[in-house]
Amino acid sequence: MSGSGRHDGRGRLGSTLSNLAVAVGCVLFLGAFAWGAVVYKPYTVPTDSMTPTVNAGDRILAQRIAGDEVRRGDVVVFTDPAWGDVPMVKRVVGVGGDKIACCDRTGRLTVNGKPVDEPYLRAEGASAFGAAAGSAASPQEFTAEVPEGQLFLLGDQRSTSMDSRVHLQDPGHGSVPRSAVEARVDAVVWPFGGMIGRPEAFAALPGGVSSEGPLALQTGALVAGAVLILVGAAYGPLAARSAQRPGKAKASAGGH
Repeated sequence: MSGSGRHDGRGRLGSTLSNLAVAVGCVLFLGAFAWGAVVYKPYTVPTDSMTPTVNAGDRILAQRIAGDEVRRGDVVVFTDPAWGDVPMVKRVVGVGGDKIACCDRTGRLTVNGKPVDEPYLRAEGASAFGAAAGSAASPQEFTAEVPEGQLFLLGDQRSTSMDSRVHLQDPGHGSVPRSAVEARVDAVVWPFGGMIGRPEAFAALPGGVSSEGPLALQTGALVAGAVLILVGAAYGPLAARSAQRPGKAKASAGGH
């Protein structure tokens, strides 16, 4: 009787642990999914103006943010009537009060006179144009002063991107209002391209760079939840079977 009680107790404990693991897993999985749906919005990139960071047709996840949260170096989704009144994806290189110029003698973009290294540009850009041409960061030279409350945006594919350089003669000198920003791009999800980091070159400028979004934490919670659900669902039957075996073996031995 006591042996049977121990086995029954072990079976009940296994069932309890199994149910608990599944319950916690469901909370993590569904909670992370709901959190992600509230914080992030999927987009499809329409053009190759941000190649190689994101390519035409890529599916991206962008964190919904207010315009005043945008920092230099962010890749943002925005809509502005002067740019066609459709969602566009560009990189912020200047904020209100900045003077943007291109290029210095080594072919780099400058912000308030400080050169900015841009490793996210096409690798062949610098070697193709070179310091003598002064166009590694842009095929054409330009300068612009960004009005307060505005953002200056460039594509990473500088040779073909239709960005702030095209609108330099507009009243805002090519910039768009912060209120035009809908979201900040955090990752390329299809085809899988991983997280989009914050450029270190902008970190030394006033305001620094934006903090990472919660996507990595949400993904971790999703994975942990899925693992707990699978392990919990498998553990319950295994624990019950394990608790029954010793009883059967003992009954068989008693018969002999």
